[in-house]
Amino acid sequence: MPDINFATPSQDAAEPRPAAGDGGNLRWDIIELLFFAYRDFVGDPDQELEAFGFGRAHHRVMHFVYRYPGLKVADLLDVLRITKQSLGRVLKQLLDEGYIVQKTGDNDRRQRLLYATPKGEALVQKLAGLQTTRITKALAELAPQDAETVKRFLRAMIDRDDPDKVLETIFANVNQDGKE
Repeated sequence: MPDINFATPSQDAAEPRPAAGDGGNLRWDIIELLFFAYRDFVGDPDQELEAFGFGRAHHRVMHFVYRYPGLKVADLLDVLRITKQSLGRVLKQLLDEGYIVQKTGDNDRRQRLLYATPKGEALVQKLAGLQTTRITKALAELAPQDAETVKRFLRAMIDRDDPDKVLETIFANVNQDGKE
């Protein structure tokens, strides 16, 4: 068996693989831009969350609980497409530390409805502020009408064949007046 040293990359490891065969039809340019845009978009909040001992999952939960007060735990699972076990750990920490409160449903006592506390709202506002700054800076480099193109592109990237209730709400709001 040949001796392979994975710890030492080759000298040309930083060079991109040339597009060959079917790989030439792949959108490497957009794929890589999306990777880096996502990295930096979530990187700003990630640094802020570290101080609280929170991670990206906490951010995602807080975002949707804040944006959709009274969101059912079951719907949050659909939105995030994670397991109950994964959500349970994150949700417990956010509940224990006072960022979220959980209430039972009025009509169905089995429902667990989630709400951000004032402490949670302040955190979400701070994180959204960091992301808004990045978005505003990027949009400043475009013509005003190009922001709509960006939104259309991002909406088109979302799988509409199996939308969750939050996405249905977002798409319904967009379809009613053309804006979010």
